[in-house]
Amino acid sequence: MCDFFSRAAAEIPKGPGRRRFLQLVGTAAAGAVLAGCSAAAPLSSGAAQQTARTRVVLLGTAGGPTILNPGRAGVSTAIVHADQVYLVDLGIGAYPQLARSGITPGPAGGNLLGNVRGIFFTHLHSDHIADWPALYLTGAFNTTGRTGPPIQVWGPPPRPTLPRVFPPGRPAPPVHAPGEPGPGTTSLTNHLHRGFATDLNDRSRDSALAGPDSLFQVHDIDLDGIWAPDPGGRPPRLSTPIPVWRDGAVAVTATLVDHHPTAPAFAYRFDTPDGSVVVSGDTCVSPNLIDLAKDADLLVHEVIDPEFVEDLVALLPPDKAGPMREHLLSSHTTIGEVGAQVAEPAGVHTLVLTHLVPATTPEHRWWEAQQGYSGRLVVGHDLQVLPVQA
Repeated sequence: MCDFFSRAAAEIPKGPGRRRFLQLVGTAAAGAVLAGCSAAAPLSSGAAQQTARTRVVLLGTAGGPTILNPGRAGVSTAIVHADQVYLVDLGIGAYPQLARSGITPGPAGGNLLGNVRGIFFTHLHSDHIADWPALYLTGAFNTTGRTGPPIQVWGPPPRPTLPRVFPPGRPAPPVHAPGEPGPGTTSLTNHLHRGFATDLNDRSRDSALAGPDSLFQVHDIDLDGIWAPDPGGRPPRLSTPIPVWRDGAVAVTATLVDHHPTAPAFAYRFDTPDGSVVVSGDTCVSPNLIDLAKDADLLVHEVIDPEFVEDLVALLPPDKAGPMREHLLSSHTTIGEVGAQVAEPAGVHTLVLTHLVPATTPEHRWWEAQQGYSGRLVVGHDLQVLPVQA
């Protein structure tokens, strides 16, 4: 019974027939049935899912820097094609989740990163990059026998301005690192290299161990001529996606999403011979993302529970409640928005919810995202495997 309605809808061709099916069963009724089901077991079991040539593996599905549910690691998504691995974001606990996932050669032989080809950061908030320092600094210990080119790392460029202070008129807080208050992905990584020089020098001089620069090539996505983020951080509408990288049969493109005032923030699309996967990063409802996700097979999208927001801000003093509500509701996508206002107009076949805020919301609440969406809905669980089939 679990996932029955969403599976049935997925098997009906997109268009009037699928919409009529949902009208007949009633979206609310379908959501009520699905509320009592767990998506993890039927969607992550079976040899076909585990060994599909192209598949998505949810390494971590919790959003935010606060650890509320130890059963969910911080947000991180792996796209696997022909056993080559592409990682999007590395939240808290993503590194050991990669070892548990079984999609790499594995820790037994010391070659955990042996088939990782690329790493892509949607933005530089701590809950999306927390495990990057660990991966960067210890990667050389986890590539025994690795062959092939360095791992390509892509992420936001430096921000030319500080974000605006909210609410307007509030005294500006002290600026952290005023000499470089908005480093991009490359600069952030260079700071890691300098900050951990004691360890790196010890190991290179005593154990002849190659440094991380031999394993990773780090790039800032070039926004020259596209956008220089202003203090408000709301991106322009793009007419075309941003080319990022082609790795054999896998083409990676990106777009600017709206996680204001944080900027730039990206969503990524992976086009493979078996189908396409889009990962939203953090964003409110974004026309750019809808364009990027047009007719995608899987859209892996963040989501926030607005009831949690109201409960949270009710505990804060008024001067902090307003800014917190503004950020959470205006720069994220709610349960009621993600299906009807993003996945449906994009025409995506399967909507996968991740970056769940909070990670403690009862599952039946997430299933309400089915309302207004005629495709298949998946409520993400850590280490869940989703085959991609065009």
